[in-house]
Amino acid sequence: VTKNSSVQPVSLLRLGVFTPSCRTEATVTLNVTEALSSLEIAKQEGYTDIKITGPMLNYFQDFRCWTAIVHSFSVSPDALKGNRIKMPFSEFAKLCGYPSKRYSTKLRNEIADSLTKIRSKSIRFEKNPGITKFKVAGLLKEAEFDGESDYIILEADERLWDLYRSDHLTLLRKKPLELLTRNETAQALYTFFEALPQHPAPITFDRLRQRLLLNGRIAEQNRKMRTALDVLASIGYLKFYYLVDTSVPTIQITDRNPKLTGS
Repeated sequence: VTKNSSVQPVSLLRLGVFTPSCRTEATVTLNVTEALSSLEIAKQEGYTDIKITGPMLNYFQDFRCWTAIVHSFSVSPDALKGNRIKMPFSEFAKLCGYPSKRYSTKLRNEIADSLTKIRSKSIRFEKNPGITKFKVAGLLKEAEFDGESDYIILEADERLWDLYRSDHLTLLRKKPLELLTRNETAQALYTFFEALPQHPAPITFDRLRQRLLLNGRIAEQNRKMRTALDVLASIGYLKFYYLVDTSVPTIQITDRNPKLTGS
């Protein structure tokens, strides 16, 4: 992990954990059994149904905060001793990508709101049928802000450490995200595409809508996705083409350039 990149669990990028901003504050439940069934907690205890539940997390603020959380646990000396770390607010805000001139009370409140939403995102493991046994974990176990010392304290859920093992991770370059700050749909597509295999199969707009969880008419959702795809191409990240003679719009990705080399 560096200032130019962040390591993220592939499963979280492929699922609709983070979505473009929407007007609703509704709680969303995602069935992630297929994606997370390989976790040690699921295999050892025989859980057969896994769901992520909680408020919708956006890219404008919440994803920045999440990347800072992951980065914090990778650089803090406290992480070598356990799953609880402490760091100055200014350092955490910097990892979120904010310049020092924005370190205000307003930003502290915004980050507090994002930490609260991320903390509210739970992962529920169940044994079916009949829910004979269940266990609840979370993306973040605890978050604390000490205004007097201006420190942030974060605690990870130790039961989910293997979610972040190297074979589940992908390096997410931050440069494209910085160029896409005004287009959350493009940000969401970028993170989704980066979690795909090197030579991905064709992707339908149905699959993209499922990933983005957009609101509105399908035609309007498709328009937003076409615009976002064009933006990703314009910054030099994506090369793709539309397949012909398909019942729904379908794209084939031919190249991805997360370093934006040559652009």
